[in-house]
Amino acid sequence: MATVLDSKVPSGPLGEKWEKHKFESKLVNPANRRKFSVIVVGTGLAGASAAASLGDMGYKVKAFCFQDSPRRAHSIAAQGGINAAKNYRNDGDSVYRLFYDTIKGGDYRAREANVHRLAQVSVNIIDQCVAQGVPFAREYGGLLDNRSFGGAQVSRTFYARGQTGQQLLLGAYSALARQIHLKNVDMHTRTEMLDLVVIDGRARGIITRNLVTGAVERHVADAVLLCTGGYGNVFFLSTNAQGCNVTATWRAHRRGAFMANPCYTQIHPTCIPVHGEDQSKLTLMSESLRNDGRVWVPKAKGDKRRAEDIPEAERDYFLERKYPAFGNLVPRDIASRNAKEVCDEGRGVGEGQAVYLDFAASIQRVGENVIRDRYGNLFDMYAKITAENPYKTPMKIYPAVHYTMGGLWVDYNLQSTIPGLFVLGEANFSDHGANRLGASALMQGLADGYFVIPYTLGNYLGGTKLDPVSADAPEFAAVENEVTECVNKLLSVKGNKTPLAFHKELGKIMWNDCGMARDKAGLESALKRIPELREEFWNNINVSGEAGEFNQQLERAGRVADFLEFGELFAKDALIREESCGGHFRSEHQTEEGEAKRDDDNFAHVAAYEWTGKNGEQIRNVEQLVFENVKLTQRSYK
Repeated sequence: MATVLDSKVPSGPLGEKWEKHKFESKLVNPANRRKFSVIVVGTGLAGASAAASLGDMGYKVKAFCFQDSPRRAHSIAAQGGINAAKNYRNDGDSVYRLFYDTIKGGDYRAREANVHRLAQVSVNIIDQCVAQGVPFAREYGGLLDNRSFGGAQVSRTFYARGQTGQQLLLGAYSALARQIHLKNVDMHTRTEMLDLVVIDGRARGIITRNLVTGAVERHVADAVLLCTGGYGNVFFLSTNAQGCNVTATWRAHRRGAFMANPCYTQIHPTCIPVHGEDQSKLTLMSESLRNDGRVWVPKAKGDKRRAEDIPEAERDYFLERKYPAFGNLVPRDIASRNAKEVCDEGRGVGEGQAVYLDFAASIQRVGENVIRDRYGNLFDMYAKITAENPYKTPMKIYPAVHYTMGGLWVDYNLQSTIPGLFVLGEANFSDHGANRLGASALMQGLADGYFVIPYTLGNYLGGTKLDPVSADAPEFAAVENEVTECVNKLLSVKGNKTPLAFHKELGKIMWNDCGMARDKAGLESALKRIPELREEFWNNINVSGEAGEFNQQLERAGRVADFLEFGELFAKDALIREESCGGHFRSEHQTEEGEAKRDDDNFAHVAAYEWTGKNGEQIRNVEQLVFENVKLTQRSYK
């Protein structure tokens, strides 16, 4: 039986909801906060900012990451910038415009109230980060600089050259490190969450595995925050770090947290193309490059001349041609589909699966030194990987999996369907609809951690009677036994294929049948092949080593096992959603011009799946999206 989902969006005008909600939320007296314990899983931007903020407020915080330091969280890989509605350029930006651009960019598949709150607190994020010493780029006069990103006609993106994520994470880490030093945060590195413990219907702790010693441990808390990122590595090849996985959120899903819109995946248009079968990940080239780089392919099919030998008249700047109002800065889903389209026509460059990103005109206009100042580290990275000089010859780029808009369902308080389990950043579904605009991931992670969860967690703890719980409780023992049994099962099969081999095979199924373009036949094929691959996995996996030691094969095996379950739900969601919206492009549902064609009558909702435990069966619950402030229209960037 389907569940009615209550988003808990406060009443009142859109611009007043968040302030009203903060005032009406219950508070925890500063002297009482030390009585409450909070677990934060993941220490990227969302997790580090949340742990630092809550520790500073006086809560007893335990933070967990599987890296050897919070500084190695994948947030560090973000390049181009972070959005904020500061309107420093005086070019017409505002909180409402950022809200509208985000709703439209997500193809009208996000909750209005959450998105407007994100736009509101964006202005505070920049002040917070500047105070921490984040070295944002500045203009000659010393003021913070801005540049443009896709899906917007204003310059609202703050940046630190091509390493914005790294600088923001160092800022959040400095705040976290201070709380660790003050013993307000107990930091557990090289530790992976393997399950959630639910007692009396509430999240009360987690089971972890020490990745160095193999020890399985119990951790108790009054609330659990999951800040564990997205599931892009279900495709194997993505711009995500190899360690990124779905395990924490999937195990929580199996305990009762609904998984929302799993088929919403972002394909980033500017990545270095695949160059071999043994490649382990793909490399992002920041969207910011499209400020000065022009995307083009030859007009003629099969033209194999060098880029510099193709005259201007024989080049097709296809994004500028098709979308004159936004040009090369259309949203990512549109840029990616158009790149695939011209390559499918036989006009791709290099090995045929790439388009050019050309900086010649910008270098001629402003000079190589200016371009070097703006993007030097990105150009150096490209040169080291490809052995080509992007100052002299155009970059070759092609779309790749980058971000996931789906995730655990949360209400306005960022609380999942399990009371006491909160989900922040990319791990939740809430803010980006079917397509995230560039430079908005960093904004959401820091908004959730610094400015939302301190209020909403306090509201939960201040209004909930929580009985004392011990790690010796039978519920903890039962979940720990399940974790141990799963680990032992993975080690006991002694088959012939490695976890890596299974992961690659799953990735090919996902990319071929659930990638940039999807159709009924491909999705039905995926739904047939994934369960078969999962059955083979449990009968033929070979995990070397032992449980009680450092064992990276065992780590990957557990994560791949979860991907094999999650991938089936992903394909099922994509098959059921008989429309195209944002990054979910069903080839059967497109306009005459090849754009995504939504079905607002039947699919203007969030699909939130409930685990049943019966051979992958899920109950599909629905949260209807209500649009009171924006009008549902066909997206146009022309």
